[in-house]
Parts: sequence; C-alpha cells; structure tokens
Amino acid sequence: MGSGESKLRIHVVSETAYVGKGQGVHTAFVDCVNLLKRSDKLEVVVNQDGWGDVLHAHTYGPYFFWKGRKYRGRRVFTVHVIPDSARGSIPAERWLMPVVRRYLRRVYNYATVCISISPAVTDALRGLDVRSRIVEIVNPIDVDRFRGSPELRAEGRARFGIPDDAFVVLGVGQLEGRKGVEDFIDVALASPHAHFLWVGGRPLGATTEGKSRIDRRIREAGSRVQFAGLIDLEQMPLAYNAADAFLFPSYQENCPLAPLEAAACGLPVVYRDLPEYRRLYKNEYLAAPDTPGFIQIVDQLRADPAYRARARELSARVVRQFERDEVLASLEKLYAELAE
Repeated sequence: MGSGESKLRIHVVSETAYVGKGQGVHTAFVDCVNLLKRSDKLEVVVNQDGWGDVLHAHTYGPYFFWKGRKYRGRRVFTVHVIPDSARGSIPAERWLMPVVRRYLRRVYNYATVCISISPAVTDALRGLDVRSRIVEIVNPIDVDRFRGSPELRAEGRARFGIPDDAFVVLGVGQLEGRKGVEDFIDVALASPHAHFLWVGGRPLGATTEGKSRIDRRIREAGSRVQFAGLIDLEQMPLAYNAADAFLFPSYQENCPLAPLEAAACGLPVVYRDLPEYRRLYKNEYLAAPDTPGFIQIVDQLRADPAYRARARELSARVVRQFERDEVLASLEKLYAELAE
C-alpha cells in the first residue's frame, strides 16, 4: 500500500463541504465517509486532512482535478450527476447542454473508475463515450440515523409547528422544476384534509431554474403548504418523522436518497413512475404517472389505515436493497484492486 500502513487510506473529497450542502450529493458524500469509517480495512481522510492510497470524489469542480493530480490510476468518482440532471435545474439549458456534456465527459474520463449509482447512469456514461471503467454500486442508507421514532416524531412536529392530529405529506428537494415542486403544490391544493411540508432550498441561488415562477406558486399556495427551506442534514430525521407520507414527484433522478431515507423512517413513499426507477428498484413500490395519480394515492393513504400499512411494508422492502454492509464490501474490493 502506498501509505505503508496495514489499512488502505481512502481520501474522500467533495466541494459540498464548502458550498451547496443542501443537496443530495452532499448527503451521499457524508454517508460515504460514515460508511467507510465502519470498515476495519480502511482509514479515511477527508478533503484537506491529508493524502491516501486511493482518491474517491463526489463532486466535479476544480477541486476534484486539483486533488486528483497525485492519484493517477487511483481516482474513483461517484457519478451523481448526468447531463439529464441539468434539465429543469439550470436556466438556458438548451444552449448550455453541449457545454455540460463536454465538461462532464472530461470529468468522467479523468477518473480511473466511475461508480454508477444506477443502470440509467451507466447508460448515460456509455452515451457520452466515457473511456473510464464503470462499476455499478448503489448509494447506501444509514439506518442508524434514518429510523422511525415516536420521540423524533414529537420533536419534529414541534420543530415545524405541525398539530398532532394533522396528516402530513412531506416533500424534499431543491426548489426547481426538475424536482416537481409545482406538482407538489398542485397535489396540496387538491387535498384539503392534509398538511403539506416541503424541505429544501436553492443551493445554486438565483441561477436555479424557474426561481421567479416557483416563488410565485409558493406565495399563492396558502398556509396548508409549508416551505421550511434548507435544514441541516442532522435535522432531516425530524422532518421525516414529523410526516405521515412522502411524495417524491421529481422528473429525473439517478439513485435518489431522500425517498430511501423517508422509507427507512417508516413512511409510505410515492414516486413518479419513471423508467429509471423500474430498472433501479428490485422490489415493488408506490408510483403514479401524474398529478391526478398522486392525488388519488395521497387521499387513499390518508383515509385507509390498511393501505397505509401496506405502503409502509413496500417501503421497508425497497430499503433492504440499499443495505450498507453490502455496499461497503463492494467499495473495499474496488479500492484494493486500485491500490495494487
């Protein structure tokens, strides 16, 4: 090993430690660090803390290229973002998409190994003619942090000012068109017997797609639709436990963490029916193709305890696919191959 120690030193880097914490990539980075620290075969250094035997990056800015200069042949990059992720996320995407594609191709080819978090990501990488080795490893879920708890439910309801008897539908994501926040508002307006809570903001600030349009919808949504803004990752279990159901109307995802975190906390999860999910998930899950379908499922979840219990069982089965020990073993094997 390059460090001369019995354990492999894994250098994990992410620019989200400094900017853009309110997004799933930062959660994945934090989860990766915590997961690797569970291993008795690995030592973890993060960002500026030092150097290691293998570099594992989660973001694609200049920091990745700068840190990666000492890791030729030993660069691992987890691909959270593909060109389609820019649709509905950045303004003027029609003109910027060729630039996005060229830049991401350069990022992926700078890596020795690209970790694809879903079959859809693998297809995107091949469509970009990426030359780096591609390995599929899903995002793991930290079931110690994300769990159901009556105490967390009470604390969460107090944190967000939600009455004990309210049926709460939670949404999580950035305030942009791609995440389906406008559809979330439409469902809320059509469901007068429920309270709706959205957690998430705009890490990209004024450059976020649809800012003025979505801000207008938020102002018009009324008091039953609560927007809590960005909250710390450590506080997210409070949001999940405060809710009774989780609605995820996003239009494009790769291996999203928020619905899995909600499922681990015991919530029924309602997805948009996307081809990506049909290929990613090995077990059955609740999904609807459009807003009328979301409204129907949400109303049934609120009114029918048996249906709600069945939906919770589906959530529990989905979570099992993302068991962290299996993910950790795959990472250990990959790192050992590169270090040799």
